[in-house]
Amino acid sequence: MSIQLFKSLWGMEHLSYRESIEQIAAAGYDGVESTLPAPEHTNEFMELLQEHQLGFIALIGSSGATVSAHEEVFAAGIERAAAFRPLLAISHSARDCWSFEDQFSFFRSALRAEQAAGVRVGHETHRHRAMYTPWNTAKLLQELPDLRITADFSHWCCVCETLLEDQGDALRIAFERTIHIHARVGYAQGPQVPHPAAPEYAPELQRHELWWSSILAQREKQGFTSTTVTPEFGPPGYMHTLPFTRQPVSDLWDTCLWMGERMRAKFK
Repeated sequence: MSIQLFKSLWGMEHLSYRESIEQIAAAGYDGVESTLPAPEHTNEFMELLQEHQLGFIALIGSSGATVSAHEEVFAAGIERAAAFRPLLAISHSARDCWSFEDQFSFFRSALRAEQAAGVRVGHETHRHRAMYTPWNTAKLLQELPDLRITADFSHWCCVCETLLEDQGDALRIAFERTIHIHARVGYAQGPQVPHPAAPEYAPELQRHELWWSSILAQREKQGFTSTTVTPEFGPPGYMHTLPFTRQPVSDLWDTCLWMGERMRAKFK
């Protein structure tokens, strides 16, 4: 099983597309994960990816005041994403506060839109969204066999206020349905540790790596030879900051690079 490392543009917004993509390529990443560029930047973005031989993972989502509005926004997003020929798409989908029936209706519609667009979608296990807990995600996956996820279990640690010790059954089906990994380490009180190399967070790192190993084992069992991974640590707001100064406690670029290199070394 080989690891394809992608770098998110989250936290690199202060750079131009050229600056950020050149930096990502020089660091040895295999691709870029990003929201879709504005129409006026589309050609430049695509040309830079081609110039540096980088893959692309598209970030989309759903929004609106009603279920039907979310369905329409998602369908439009995946249709536009298809024009970029992404390796896959990641979606922040539906809402946590909806009834299960409304969530089921949304994902049934989303699967039809994915099939029409011809793009695989991993719906992210994300707070605020329908897949905000392991048990709700498991129920959706059981009801919709074609549904796939992007595994970001750091959110579940925060929501459940644990390292998911009692969620074995839900985790097992999540492992089976994962097509992309967001390799960010969370803990019981938040979705991002200050730095995954810090010894005080060794138990959290070990637990996340156990989950990622289980995903890769499932992928290999299913016949896949590679898996895409994004070491998706976030900038201040997600990253801890010092009181009064708002200075980040870690360097975002170095944190993501450390996590990516560890993934490659551990799971090569």
